[in-house]
Amino acid sequence: MPVYAPTSEAEASQIIKTSATNGAALHLQGGGTRSGFGHAVKADSVLSSRGLSGIVAYDPAEMVLTARAGTPMAEIEAAVTEAGQGLAFEPPDHRPLMGTTGTPTIGGVFATNASGPRRFTAGAARDHLLGIRFVNGRGEGIRAGGRVMKNVTGLDLVKLLAGSYGTLGFLTEVTFKVLPRPRAVETVVLSGLLDDEAARAIAIAMALPVEVSGAAHLPELVSPRLLGGHLPSGPATLLRLEGLPASVTERVAKLREALSRLGSVTSLGAEESQLLWQQVRDVIPFADGQNKPVWRVSVAPMAGHQLVAGLRLHAAIDAFYDWQGGLVWMRPESECDASLIRQGIAALGGGHATLMRADQPMRAITPAFEPLSPAVAALTAAVRLSLDPKALFNPGLMTPPQASFAESA
Repeated sequence: MPVYAPTSEAEASQIIKTSATNGAALHLQGGGTRSGFGHAVKADSVLSSRGLSGIVAYDPAEMVLTARAGTPMAEIEAAVTEAGQGLAFEPPDHRPLMGTTGTPTIGGVFATNASGPRRFTAGAARDHLLGIRFVNGRGEGIRAGGRVMKNVTGLDLVKLLAGSYGTLGFLTEVTFKVLPRPRAVETVVLSGLLDDEAARAIAIAMALPVEVSGAAHLPELVSPRLLGGHLPSGPATLLRLEGLPASVTERVAKLREALSRLGSVTSLGAEESQLLWQQVRDVIPFADGQNKPVWRVSVAPMAGHQLVAGLRLHAAIDAFYDWQGGLVWMRPESECDASLIRQGIAALGGGHATLMRADQPMRAITPAFEPLSPAVAALTAAVRLSLDPKALFNPGLMTPPQASFAESA
């Protein structure tokens, strides 16, 4: 399959115009590190943003950075780290989980709305996106948003493109917020709690005035897979505190005192904390070379452990929890039908399940994304028709297999 890597927006526009004229579908990619997401793309060629690289503007005093979409994340991270800043939404690196290679790009982060453990306090990737440039399915260059939050022109379009997986337009440039990097970080580890006990402990911690910025629970089988097995034995409930050193020290003491009656409490310093939360972010417990299916489930924080407990009545489930328990990473150890997972979510008040990793036979029969209601599906189709009238971009990627769609409708 031919691969096009334009080095300018004008060149990308011409490629898309030619493709539209010829009716040739395009597989839009950044660094290809998330190429296993969704369903198989039925395209004639690949349009990659890797030639659109480089930071366009960055003034640390403004805490706003503009970069071309194909800029490697490593370049972004190096620039903001040097200025004592960072991306508060902690974008994950999906290569370990997906078994892919390549270079993660800033455009790919926003195209998939990739957000890490700080999501429940700092917001998702799209909440930090201020402006974009992209090329639509007619080959027209479009600018939406701006460099400051007061300029809200096109803000809805900015939100639409974030998380659209390259189905609405070819991103060429992004402008986003950065924030000061915490001066200190420490993680309180509460050991020995079952999933439901951990959910209650996290709720207690979140109600305290200690500003928890990371809240995860690792069941007994998962905990040894992080930090090289150096966490305390048994299940581990993780609570991260960040900020100025004196403040972190005081808040950690307050949190430890409040949780000490629930179980054994220990603390991790900055170096171990940073590695641990990076491993949680990148789903390292399930990045062990196996190709078993992995689901990413979003529910209400207190519903996560209930969902897993219910599913375990039907199948063996390996799971751990992030976002106060509202994000459940699940790896069924035996066959677990997608409809069973989604029925369980609906019974607990709603949410959504995304099939992140699976072999091709399973992808061919399983809707990877949460099926849309008829009204939302109609609105989505209208938006796509407006921006990509000939359905050039990533056709099939978000389309559920017909057999499974009919079953779940």
